[in-house]
Amino acid sequence: MNTTKSGFKALYIEPKNINKAILKFMENKYNEGEIVYAKINPTLKLVIRRYVKRIYYCKVQEDPSRKDLVYFERELMARPGLIEKK
Repeated sequence: MNTTKSGFKALYIEPKNINKAILKFMENKYNEGEIVYAKINPTLKLVIRRYVKRIYYCKVQEDPSRKDLVYFERELMARPGLIEKK
């Protein structure tokens, strides 16, 4: 690590490793096991089962034998009453 003029430490990342570094620092909004709601059906409780490549795989809480439902992060919300207004 190098120190900049302002005193901050700078981390150099080789260009060939930039994609790995970006993925390392990206975090998903919801974690496995959390209960979320789909914006298109806010009455249905979903449990995050897995998060892979910006896609959430969810199980319906009341019917775990049902197939997984798949959503992008922008299609989910933490609580049913919190629909974002644009």
